[in-house]
Amino acid sequence: MSLFNFWKKEENIFDENITIEETRFIVLDTETTGFDYENDRILCIGALVLQNGIISVQDSFEIYIEQDHYDKSTAQIHGILKAFVIQRPTELEALQQFLSFLGDSVIIAHHTIFDVTMINKALERNGLPELTNKRLDTAILYKKTLIKSHLFERKDHYTLDDLADKFDISKKDRHTALGDAYITAIAFLKIVKKLKEKKEINLNSLFK
Repeated sequence: MSLFNFWKKEENIFDENITIEETRFIVLDTETTGFDYENDRILCIGALVLQNGIISVQDSFEIYIEQDHYDKSTAQIHGILKAFVIQRPTELEALQQFLSFLGDSVIIAHHTIFDVTMINKALERNGLPELTNKRLDTAILYKKTLIKSHLFERKDHYTLDDLADKFDISKKDRHTALGDAYITAIAFLKIVKKLKEKKEINLNSLFK
């Protein structure tokens, strides 16, 4: 196969007939003990189904994971204390439940690489294969909505707070996994709306 044909084949990830609306997205967020992929652990996974422009709050996933690792400094942010009284499954049980909920959906997160890498490290620890789901990052997608102009200063990184402020999204449940997933889901819908105002878009164009 020639290099040209290879790239041509890779151009579209999805069938052209599959719309953004009908696609089942899983918007997720993780709360962790820190930012070290090797040594830190996932405390909680929160995820929501987004399909047909609707965030299915009733079809949500939230799981707190049993652990030995604890970091006082990050607990001040997410509020998940070691002695928090709640029935918590093992990491393996939590991952199995999450994988069942996720299926082959497209993942959406803010700074997706962090959440997906943390989940993949946990999967690896438990002898499970890493995620193969297609994924989108609202931090990257948001940049596509911005006007390219020397008058407008673009930042290298946009936080979830930046997006919440920009789109006037309530930050009431900020720094809980499910709360952040909900903010991310609303931000994604707003981003898609803005992109559609600029030009005609489809599912494949979100990945380019």
